[in-house]
Amino acid sequence: MPSNQNPLGALPVRFRRPRVLIVGCGDVGQRAAASLLPRVRVLALSRDGSPAALQALRARGIVPLAGDLDDAASLRRLAGIATHLIQLAPPPGAGEGDPRTRTLLQALARRSLPMALVYGSTSGVYGDCGGAWVSETRATNPQTARARRRVAAEGWVRAFGLATGVRASILRIPGIYAADRPGGTPRERLARGTPVLAREDDVFTNHVHADDLARAVVRALWRGAPQRVYHASDDTALRMGDYFDLAADLYGLPRPPRITRAQAREQLSPMLVSFMSESRRMDNRRLKRELRLRLRYPTVAEGLALS
Repeated sequence: MPSNQNPLGALPVRFRRPRVLIVGCGDVGQRAAASLLPRVRVLALSRDGSPAALQALRARGIVPLAGDLDDAASLRRLAGIATHLIQLAPPPGAGEGDPRTRTLLQALARRSLPMALVYGSTSGVYGDCGGAWVSETRATNPQTARARRRVAAEGWVRAFGLATGVRASILRIPGIYAADRPGGTPRERLARGTPVLAREDDVFTNHVHADDLARAVVRALWRGAPQRVYHASDDTALRMGDYFDLAADLYGLPRPPRITRAQAREQLSPMLVSFMSESRRMDNRRLKRELRLRLRYPTVAEGLALS
């Protein structure tokens, strides 16, 4: 890989506005783009090259670039195009590794490198922690294939930063919510009457409002330390059932029924049961101290009240 260079240094002053490439420009990526514009030029990789998809990005002030993380040849034009990178695209849905992130980083390494990149990972890389408070220094212990894929992606990002000098930051992200996000509140689940675990079996869960997550991404892009991990989580410390009880009370809906873990295995989907099998509380002091992020929605009580 080439050594890191300042891709702005050789350009005329009028062309030195930072160029941020967002890969995985969905809901959170578009929120981040909105906070970056018009101070920087925002580009986004678009797998859907239809005129409607490209126009939707342009309407937000984002420059679309056609490309597919599963097609290395389509990423060649990305080399040298951005001064900063936000990678929010998930790994493939199967396998143990993340060839998408690896292919993206290999494409970027062909020409002048970005100065910084932010990778959006998941809090699931820790596995079950028995409800303990978890800091960024805790060893990863992924217990699902999707979490192992994220650990693999983090490894590629770390190796890329160490080999090139690119300032690479990793955000470990819990459950994302927002009223204006598709499926972004517990309303539908409460309306379906989906059960939660009995208190003696319940687990701690972690949350972040989509707006605060987008702000964390942008802060890490400019302020993140090299090869540094941050917990992009709010201050909430609730068990899953208590979270849904709170939401039900705020929405004026019935609280969900409580069932045992054994009953959950019989009644609920394997994926939902897997989420009910990991308990941890995310320590977010590094996010607030180093990135100096002041949460707009410090707990789900504030965020859900507006939903």
